[in-house]
Amino acid sequence: MAQLLERRRHAMDGKQSLPAMKPASARVITLIPARDETGQIADTLASLRVQERRPDRIIVIADNCTDETAAFAHLCGADIVETRDNAHRKAGALNQVLDRVLPDCGPDDAILVMDADSTLHPGFIVHALAYLATGRYAAVGGTFEGKPGGGLVGMFQRNEYARYARDVRRLNGKALVLSGTATLFRAETLREIVHARSEGRLPGAPHVYDVRVLTEDNELTLAILHLRMRILCPIECTLATEVMPTWGDLFRQRLRWKRGALENLIDYGWTPVTRRYWGRQLLALTGLAVIGIYLASIATTLTTTGSIPLSPFWIGVTGVFAIERAVTVRARGFAQMCIAALLLVEMAFDVFLQAVQLRAFCEAALHTERKW
Repeated sequence: MAQLLERRRHAMDGKQSLPAMKPASARVITLIPARDETGQIADTLASLRVQERRPDRIIVIADNCTDETAAFAHLCGADIVETRDNAHRKAGALNQVLDRVLPDCGPDDAILVMDADSTLHPGFIVHALAYLATGRYAAVGGTFEGKPGGGLVGMFQRNEYARYARDVRRLNGKALVLSGTATLFRAETLREIVHARSEGRLPGAPHVYDVRVLTEDNELTLAILHLRMRILCPIECTLATEVMPTWGDLFRQRLRWKRGALENLIDYGWTPVTRRYWGRQLLALTGLAVIGIYLASIATTLTTTGSIPLSPFWIGVTGVFAIERAVTVRARGFAQMCIAALLLVEMAFDVFLQAVQLRAFCEAALHTERKW
């Protein structure tokens, strides 16, 4: 009776469920695409060895490496697959292996895809597998924190990730994107994506990942949602990932993310799934306009009067913003809360992200050359 009620509830929300599975009988295959990752691959593999539920197989995909990544990974006990003639980076490397692995997967099997610079917290796989076993979810992703390093730019990213994780927790794991840092998929989910692409129900060639796009993880999320399947990023599934060490590296990363997300939406068009994603793009445009007007008004006031007049109303508004910025990084400790409360410090990062967003909109509109 309970299972019947659950199936009816699933049907009412219009989503498709998969058959339930037994975690004890499931195989977990981990795929780690890596390009010149000798500095991080050992820690990544170590985090898999200490999982409460260890993977049954670990495959490191050495993609056009010029260092000893493959040798290091082999010494750590991983299977090694070297890509052949791959011109499509991470998506192409994963497709080469998934094309071979998926046909041999059973209905209860799961595939963990994770970055070579990520380290999973010990309960990641066991909790993700438990959610998948219900049949309700097609894939389970993680929330992440930033690894140490990167100076000031690293601090900004760690605060940003802490806020993102807090938002996901407050939404009970309802995230917009399955992060490429680490996601556990039902093998059946990935097979259905390949089938849907082959039939033209989803964009791209008949592989798991669409190699044409800049943000393959975002596109794969849209693909799963368009198949009326559910995704989740629960509080129990956490990990740490590398932060960009310089402003230039961060600019290139975020430009790819933001432009890629926009172009993914253009590929899919206006659908019931993409409506809320288009809404976020509209909010981003609104944010660009607001911050532009705000900065222009300050510059005009300073130029004409030589000072900025203060009023109780705006002081109160500023105080509310300061409290919000501090509270949302509470997980990072008291020192970071104090820094965040000084709005001018983080305002520089916010303006930086807005500049990246503007560049992404312009490049997408002008169809400039895509760069990784």
